[in-house]
Amino acid sequence: QVQLVESGGGLVQAGGSLRLSCEASGRTGSGGTLGWFRQAAGKEREFVAAVRWSGGNTNYHYADSVKGRFTISTDNAKNTVYLQMNRLKSEDTAVYYCAAHGSRLILSSVWAGRYYDYWGQGTQVTVSS
Repeated sequence: QVQLVESGGGLVQAGGSLRLSCEASGRTGSGGTLGWFRQAAGKEREFVAAVRWSGGNTNYHYADSVKGRFTISTDNAKNTVYLQMNRLKSEDTAVYYCAAHGSRLILSSVWAGRYYDYWGQGTQVTVSS
C-alpha cells in the first residue's frame, strides 16, 4: 500500500500564502498522476490541481478557480508533491487532500477523484476575511 501524508495547512488572512506538502511512501515511478483536491464544509470534494507524467513528459493542470494563484510541483527525490497557494481567498477555505494514481491518467480523468487510488488524511486550510 501507498501512504500519503499532507502537511502545511493552517489559518491565514485573505491575500496570504501557504505551501502544502504531500509525502508519498516509497519512490515515485516512471509514470503517474498526483493531484490535490479540497472539500469545504457542506460541499462536495472538488479538483484543485494535478501533475501527470510518463516517459519524461510532464503536464500540469489547474481548476479555473485557482489558476494563476496556485502552483503544483514535485520533488522526485523526496517523493513529494507541493501545492503553493498565493493570494488566498476566503473561498479557498477547505480540507485539502492529496491523491495519487499509479499511471499517467488521460486528460479527461485527472479532474475526477474516483480515478485516484490513494488518498492522504487531509490538512485544514482556513482563510479569514
